[in-house]
Amino acid sequence: MKILVIQQKFIGDVLTSSILFEALREAYPEAQLHYLIYPHTRAVVENNPFIDKLIFGKKDLPFYKLVSQIRKENYYAIIDVYSTLKTALITSTSGASHKIGFKKTYTTPFFTHVFSRTIQAKTNAGAAIEKRTQLLKPIIKDVPIQIKPKIYLSATEKSKAKENLIKGGIQLTDSIYMIGALGSSEKKTYPLSYLAKILDHIAAKENTSFLLNYIPSQKDQIEKLLAFCNSTTREKIHVEIYGKSLREFLALTSFCDGIIGNEGGAINMAKALDIPSFAIFSPALNKDNWNIYEDGKHNISVHLKDFHPEIFLDKDQEYLHKNVFELYDQFLPTYIEKQLDNFLKLNSK
Repeated sequence: MKILVIQQKFIGDVLTSSILFEALREAYPEAQLHYLIYPHTRAVVENNPFIDKLIFGKKDLPFYKLVSQIRKENYYAIIDVYSTLKTALITSTSGASHKIGFKKTYTTPFFTHVFSRTIQAKTNAGAAIEKRTQLLKPIIKDVPIQIKPKIYLSATEKSKAKENLIKGGIQLTDSIYMIGALGSSEKKTYPLSYLAKILDHIAAKENTSFLLNYIPSQKDQIEKLLAFCNSTTREKIHVEIYGKSLREFLALTSFCDGIIGNEGGAINMAKALDIPSFAIFSPALNKDNWNIYEDGKHNISVHLKDFHPEIFLDKDQEYLHKNVFELYDQFLPTYIEKQLDNFLKLNSK
């Protein structure tokens, strides 16, 4: 028996949807479990013991060839988490007896079973987890509601990261925090001058070392952040130590006491490594969609709406996206300090 899961989207989505494989392996220990993803997201599912094969939807691969490749596998079930018109076409022509996806007006006819994306989370696993686990209902009798995404690092990857930290002058006895300074877009990036105030606040209280999650092409923005920080904070930021690849970033993060910064893939990856997280949401986003496994202690998130709900009354998504920078201006660092202090108290060496 073969089962395919399709999640051709961002790294955070691919990681979150990987939870399905743990449940599938429990229910079908002898099945071949395959995952259709984009090549650049591979890093978050490498070494995953529940996945037997990765299939890559490459941009240069003609669509008809991918359709033919999937059909030749003779899948028993396809779980199309992505549920776009293109992936629905792949699913519908696959020959699988169970074609499972999310309910959309333009894709529903292609599936044998559909489920709503709009759900009210019943546990602190959050809506992102629970709306995915419901897709298992047609083929698993007792579907677990709570499954936590996991990332699997090798001993070699961790040993190399430890060596880089020590060579870079970081004391492993310090509290080490990975800082997600830059979001996936400008609209998902907390103002750098505000983030600098938060780093100053942490540096004044903690025996701390900071690492930054960035790539070389973002160095100019990182320099702007450093310019906003005071001299004490700058001394604690190790700009030269960063992940040259996504797996290197993950290995470095595994030695941190927490990750602090913009909500996004890096936050979700840290959670999958069991690293505490403090996420700052863009005012344009719905926090309820991605605040997975929050407990108010080790995983915390903040949104402007938490402090000024009246701002969001009768405001639709179009308004929020159009005015996101003005809303960010109102999201003052002082609002965050109390919850941040609690996070630091619970998650520092």
